[in-house]
Amino acid sequence: MKFLLALSCFALISVNTEVFAQNGLPRGLTDDERRMLHQNGGLGPEFFSSRGIETAPDFPAIRSMAEWEEIQALTISWISYPGILKNIVRNAKEECPVIILTENANSTLSFLMGNEAGGPLNNMDNVVLLDANFDSVWMRDYGANTVYGNEVDDLILIDWIYNRPSRPNDNASPETVADYLGLDIYTTTAAPSDLVNTGGNFMSDGFGTAFASELILEENEAGNDYNVTPKSETDIDEIMLDWMGLERYIKMETLPYDLIHHIDMHMKLLDEETLLVGEFPGVADGPQIEANIEYVVSNFNSKWGTPYKVKWIPMVPSTNNLWPNANAAYRTYTNSVFVNKTLIYPSYREQYDTTAQRIYEELLPGYTIIPIDCDNQPEAIIQASGAIHCITHSVGVSDPLLISHQPLADTDDELNDYQVDAYIKHRSGISTATLYYKTDIAADYENLSMTVLGDDIWTANIPSQLAGTTVYYYVEGESVSGKIQVRPIVAPEGYWKFRVLGELVSIQEQGLAYFNPAFPNPASAITCVPVFFNKSMQANIVLKDITGKEVLNIVSGRMPAGESKYFFDASSLAAGAYMLVIESDQFSATQRIMIE
Repeated sequence: MKFLLALSCFALISVNTEVFAQNGLPRGLTDDERRMLHQNGGLGPEFFSSRGIETAPDFPAIRSMAEWEEIQALTISWISYPGILKNIVRNAKEECPVIILTENANSTLSFLMGNEAGGPLNNMDNVVLLDANFDSVWMRDYGANTVYGNEVDDLILIDWIYNRPSRPNDNASPETVADYLGLDIYTTTAAPSDLVNTGGNFMSDGFGTAFASELILEENEAGNDYNVTPKSETDIDEIMLDWMGLERYIKMETLPYDLIHHIDMHMKLLDEETLLVGEFPGVADGPQIEANIEYVVSNFNSKWGTPYKVKWIPMVPSTNNLWPNANAAYRTYTNSVFVNKTLIYPSYREQYDTTAQRIYEELLPGYTIIPIDCDNQPEAIIQASGAIHCITHSVGVSDPLLISHQPLADTDDELNDYQVDAYIKHRSGISTATLYYKTDIAADYENLSMTVLGDDIWTANIPSQLAGTTVYYYVEGESVSGKIQVRPIVAPEGYWKFRVLGELVSIQEQGLAYFNPAFPNPASAITCVPVFFNKSMQANIVLKDITGKEVLNIVSGRMPAGESKYFFDASSLAAGAYMLVIESDQFSATQRIMIE
């Protein structure tokens, strides 16, 4: 798609708003908006006028898109932080069209092609300037969400009531995008489904589960400031089921120092079972985040019925080493956005950014990982409680070829083939599916034809491999209509992988190490951890909780050859399941232990 200037006519709604001359309205409430919420019994209906289709979509198998799925467009609003927006456009337009809502197309075009913020774009291909009225840059919070009927058909947009007073243009702007793309937009603006919600507090796994903070309950409860119909949690869950296809709506406690209570400031779903979570070093919101994640993994499983995988990424202090509990900005790396084969994330300072880059590259092999500075003047957007995810939104493709697969775990099995099952679906049907695999990262992939088991499940077996082998693989599907899609979406450059470890005896023969049974188990006081190393090596022995978070470093350093016994005191630890872990550059080993 070439550069397009699209002009539309919309009535400008006159509102007395607080204007921030340099960078516009903040992501959170302004003082004027707080007064509006608490005067005269809350907001009146003039702020939430009827728009779109106000009844729940009548399609079978409604499905909310996950953020890592294929998208046809990324949307932004051009009102503030133009340097950050320009660099988002610079990188995102290589993946898909970028729709820019703008009130002055000539000015926006001039900035995009000017020397500011990294120089002119190389071209204006895939850039759409759409004339529209809006109030702020926070597109994620007021943009509409992609939903499909019958899982992979009937693309529509679902839009909630935006939870920011005096921003009616923001609240109505999703119609501009829907009209341009020729999509139906459904809006929760009519009672009893008049739901107040915000996109930064919503994250979907693409298969009927979504996450949020309890802000969604507070803003719709009896006596709410928005004058919407009072709703119980059951009422809200029913609305999200009817409108978004959500069978599970997991809600976590709000955080003490995150003033906006949007989960995208500390959490991101990377796939159907992986949660990337921001880690504070025991300060600010760290304890509550850890408690929330432990609540999730203790009470809910992924779509495959297995525990969620939790990966931690450091939060960043101020230059004075202050955290949000000392009024420092909420510097987070989880506020990132998928744009097909690219992931764009906020960066702050090199000493921390290098760690974030490494974590993203390890977790998302094959993706182009792009940092954009969000913490330096004159565009320190993070000071306004938002970053990259907050100022972007995406629209899914109208013709998705859906592939979902639970990556195979490391295995000790050297004798049996490794079964790969994938859920593959397209509205025209699937004609063929192929499994690609290799055991040498530099080699070409071998391919295996997959067969259908029924219920859109396709399968093939990777041949058994010897201990010490790493297997790299991906899945490709082709629809009856001819569309081809791969998963991971970055394949063949990106892939899933698993290791063949062999039995414990094989580990010993390779000169590695293993645990002998820890005792007592269950543990409640001083606990012995016997470990055997076939040779002296550098390693750490740590205790981790069920979220994968380290709770105790038992010993670190050079381990002597032979059996050694190490000890820790379990009396101060919460009851539950834990893992003892040996970590080294050469391998890892684990042992489960219960604390009572």
